[in-house]
Amino acid sequence: MKMIYQVDDRPAFSKVIVFAIQQLLAIMAATLVVPLNVSAEAHLSGADAMSPAAALFGAGVGTLVYILFTKKKSPIFLGSSFSFIPSMIAAFAGATSAALGYAGILIGAVLAGLVYVILSAIVKVAGVEWIGKLMPAAVIGPTVAIIGLGLSGSAVGQLQGAPAGGHTLIAVLCGLVTLFATMFAAVFSKKTPKLISFIIGILCGYAFAAILTFIGMATDCDAIKVIDFSGFTNLFANGVTVESFFTVPDFTFIKAFGGFGDMSLSYFGTIALAYIPVGFVVFAEHLADHRNMSSIIEKDLLKDPGLDKTLLGDGVGSIAGAFFGGCPNTTYGESIACVAITGNASVVSIMTAACLALVISFLSFFVGFFNTIPSCVWGGVCMALYGFIAVSGLKMIKNVDLDDNRNLFTVSVILVSGIGGLALDFGGIVITNVATALILGIIVNLVLGKKKSA
Repeated sequence: MKMIYQVDDRPAFSKVIVFAIQQLLAIMAATLVVPLNVSAEAHLSGADAMSPAAALFGAGVGTLVYILFTKKKSPIFLGSSFSFIPSMIAAFAGATSAALGYAGILIGAVLAGLVYVILSAIVKVAGVEWIGKLMPAAVIGPTVAIIGLGLSGSAVGQLQGAPAGGHTLIAVLCGLVTLFATMFAAVFSKKTPKLISFIIGILCGYAFAAILTFIGMATDCDAIKVIDFSGFTNLFANGVTVESFFTVPDFTFIKAFGGFGDMSLSYFGTIALAYIPVGFVVFAEHLADHRNMSSIIEKDLLKDPGLDKTLLGDGVGSIAGAFFGGCPNTTYGESIACVAITGNASVVSIMTAACLALVISFLSFFVGFFNTIPSCVWGGVCMALYGFIAVSGLKMIKNVDLDDNRNLFTVSVILVSGIGGLALDFGGIVITNVATALILGIIVNLVLGKKKSA
C-alpha cells in the first residue's frame, strides 16, 4: 500500500478535482442510503422525509470540521453513520410531529457528539498508551477485518441487484465488468489511472450497463435493462426549469423549527437513551478506523494529531453534519479503502471532496444522474473497497504470534462473533457486531493475560 501522494502532498488542481470526485463516489452511496433507510423505517414521506441531498451537505460540513480539528493530518472522509439509524428511527417513533422528530434527532446528535468530546478530554489527560495495551494488534487487527467482512453481504447483494424484470446474471456481469476494470486500472496502469481506478471502474461498468439497457429498450427485452433512468428524466417532467438543475436541500435545522417547543422531559429521556450509548459503541469503530488508516499511511494518527483531536473532530463534525443533514457522521471505511487502493493520502483531496459535496447537494441533476448508477455497478466497486478493509485488518496480525493460544483465542473470538453477526440489544440500545466483537476481544485478551517471558 505504498502511497503515491502523502498526507501533506498537494497534487495539481486538475488532478485534485478528479481525486475528490473519486472519494465522493466511494462514500456517496452509503451516505445517501442512511436518510432513505430512516425515512422508510419511520414511515416518512413527501415533505416529511429526510433529504439525501442534505445528508450529503452534512457529510461535507462534518468532514471539513474534522479536518480542521485534526490539523489536516488525517485523510478520512466522514459520512452518515449506519450505527445511529435505530436511534433516528426511535426519535421519530416517539415524536408527535415531524418537526419534533427532527428536533429530537438534532438533540440526539448533540448528545452523541458530547460523548466524543468527553472521551477526548479523558484521552487528553490519560494519554493513549493504555490503548495499545488494551487493544494490541491481536485485538484491533481482526476487528478491522470484520468491518470489511461484515459488509461483504451488502457488496454481494448489490452485485446481484437487478431492476424489476431484469436478470440477476446480467446484473452480476455488469458488476464484474466494473470490478475488473477497477482492478486492471489499479494494478496495471501508470500513476494517474491508478489514482482514479474507481472512477474508471464505475464509468466502464456504467457504460456496459447502458449499452445493454439501450439494446433492451430497442428489442423490448426487460432481462437486459439494467439502468432505470426515471430518477433522472423525472427532473425534466415539467420541462427544463431551474429546479431541474438547482434546488436547495431540505436542511434538518429548518425542518426542526417549531418542534423544540413541544419537547417533553420523557421524550428527551428517550432520545438520550437512544443516542448516548451508541456514541460509546461508535467509539470502538473510530479507534479501529484510525488504527487502520495509521497502518496504511505508516503514521500513527493516535499520536499525531492525537486521539483526543480525532475524537473531538469526529464529535463536533458529527454535530455540525447532523445540524444540516440530520445524520450523525462517522469515519468511513470506504474512504480509507479508497486511500489504500489508489495510494492517494493527500488531505487536500479529502478537503476538496468535502467542498464538492457541499456544491453537489444543490445540483439536483447531478443527484438525479447519480441515482441512475445501478446497484450492480456499486456492488462491483464495493467488492474491492470492502475487501481492502478486510485485508488491511489481516495485515495487522501478520506479525502476531498465533502459535500462542492467547493470541489465537483472541483473534478467533473476534472473527467468529463479528462475522457471525453477534449484536446485542438492550431495550432498543443496539451494540453492533463490530463493537461486540471488539469488547469480547478485549475481555479475552485481558483475562488470558500476556505470555510470561522465560
